[in-house]
Formats: sequence, structure tokens, C-alpha cells
Amino acid sequence: MNVFKQLIKSLYSPKDIASYRTQGIGKTILYVFLLTLLSVIPTIYLLGSTIFGSLNTLETTIKNDFPAFEIKDGELISEDEVPLTINHEDLSIVFDSNGIVKKDELLNSENTIAFLQDEFVFNAGGQQQTYAYSLLGDKSIDKAMISDLLSSADSWLVIIISIMAVVIYIFTAAIRFIEISILALLGLLLMKIMQRKLEYRYLWRMSAYSVTLPTVFFTIMGALQTIVPNGAFISWLVGVIILMLSIKEIPHNKE
Repeated sequence: MNVFKQLIKSLYSPKDIASYRTQGIGKTILYVFLLTLLSVIPTIYLLGSTIFGSLNTLETTIKNDFPAFEIKDGELISEDEVPLTINHEDLSIVFDSNGIVKKDELLNSENTIAFLQDEFVFNAGGQQQTYAYSLLGDKSIDKAMISDLLSSADSWLVIIISIMAVVIYIFTAAIRFIEISILALLGLLLMKIMQRKLEYRYLWRMSAYSVTLPTVFFTIMGALQTIVPNGAFISWLVGVIILMLSIKEIPHNKE
């Protein structure tokens, strides 16, 4: 049976999951990598869409709404004395060359880009990143140069997003293998309670397929950008229940 049929059957059939315990470990590892790939596709797609969308919004805003400015000697220089805040549907952009707006004031803001007096601030996902203009050294940059840079950003941005996608995939795969290993350890306890006899390697294979249902469910929720309360607890609970039902399909120990 190929891995795609196994994925479908693992969504509803503990009996089939129990039967996968004797297959080669290589095929099970391949299945875990495939399951991980499917689970990160929505995340990577939304990440890319957000970055490209924000970049286009930033480019248009700088070109049409920002006053003339220059970044020189580590400082943003402009004739405007009043901070400028432009709110878009999913992005807020702040321009302040007089030091009135402080980066700490932006901590609670979502998806915000700020050109402050001496640094560039980016808020996303509850995290704040800051980059001092002094990193430019003795080079100066103005509005036209930044607009041109953003206009030609699509080519190198694809490379950056691809690298980020690989990192996300590797990190998620590592977490998935750890999760399966822990679930298999819990399976040892379930096995004794249910009076079955299985080696850890068989439980590990069954655990790899037992996480299919919660993984697919939360992948769909992620694609819909829907937050599930207590998602981690629900994911573990469903995985344990499916593994328990799969162990139940194993014949009892012979006297």
C-alpha cells in the first residue's frame, strides 16, 4: 500500500494503523516526512503571501504617501515634524523623523512597519525586530532609492522565502519525530494496561500513523486561519486515543 492510501486510512481506521506496525522503518519515516510536508504547506503559503503583500503595500505607501526623506549618518531626516501613521487592512506603517514615536509604544501593535528617527522597526506575530540605521555605515539612502529597491525585491525575496520554507520544514519535522517518540513511550503504558505485548519499535510505527488525524485537522484549521482553543492538548489527546484504539486491535497475550 502506498503512503497516500495509508494517510487516508489512518484518518479513520485503527485496525489499519495496527497492521502498519510490521512494515519497514524506512517507509514509516518517509510517511512522517510526507505528513510534515503537508502540514507546513499552509504556513509557508500564508507566510509568502503576507511578505509579498506587505512589500507591495510598503512600496506603494512610500512612493505615494511618505514625504521626501533621507537616511544619513544613522538618522532619518525629513522636513515633516508630525509623525505619520498609515493604516491598511492588514498592515500599519509609521513614519517619524523627530523621535516622537518610541519603539516600545509599538510592542502591542500587530503587523507594523515603522521608520523611526534612528532605527527601522518591524512587528509581526507578537515579535518585534529592530534594525539601526547605523548599520548602513557612512552610506546614505533616500526615498527614491528605497522605492527602486522595493520594486526589484521580488527576485531575491523568492530566494529568502524558499530558505525560510526549508528551515520551517526541517524544524517541524524534528518536532514531529519527537512528538511521535513521546507518544510511543505513552504507548508502552497503554500496552501494559490493555494487556498487549509490543516492542517499542512497533509502537513507534503505530504512533507515526496515529498523529495523522490531528495533524490533518490542524493543517486545515491553519489554512482557514482559525485558532483552535487548547489546540496542543486536543492534538495530544486525539493522538493518544487513536493509538489506544490501534493497540486494542492487537491480539491479547497468549497464556
